[in-house]
Amino acid sequence: MNKKRALIVIDVQNGYVTGALQVTYPSGSLEKILHAIDVAKEYNIPLIVVQHTSVGDAHGFIKGTYEWELHEGVKKFTPDFFIEKNYPSAFVQTKLESYLRENFIETLAVCGYATQVCCDTTARYAMHLGFEVEFLYDATATLGLKTPIYDVSAKELFEAAVATQETVFSKVMRVAEWHETLLKNHR
Repeated sequence: MNKKRALIVIDVQNGYVTGALQVTYPSGSLEKILHAIDVAKEYNIPLIVVQHTSVGDAHGFIKGTYEWELHEGVKKFTPDFFIEKNYPSAFVQTKLESYLRENFIETLAVCGYATQVCCDTTARYAMHLGFEVEFLYDATATLGLKTPIYDVSAKELFEAAVATQETVFSKVMRVAEWHETLLKNHR
């Protein structure tokens, strides 16, 4: 018997697409995210959309700003479940786990921004809660980070996060592979 899935689209907000925190690696991720949503709709897979809201004096996604708004490409879809979150994991202080359990969803396909923060953290949390995780890596992206200690490229962050996901937490696949898996399961 096939396990019931949901697609979770994390933080595809203007700040990551065109704003100050614009993701740079890999290129083409937005198109892959939108393709994953199309595939989910094609197979009647529930669509979960997540929007990050910064709290306190945090920079970035301040509610009501252009950078905080969902990107137009994602906004055009009506999600089956919507989450506004304040932490990297879409599970922390939200009703995501309840929604998944109430709808008998056992597998969570993860995509969105940023690969090594909210996507990675949500995927890890899902695995720890007993869900199977499909990490749609070409439908995620990140940006480089410069701290007082490290200067890390977007490519390095992306590859480290995806390698860790593949080694421990998730089944890592491209959107095209995910689509093919769904096609095989529905024959």
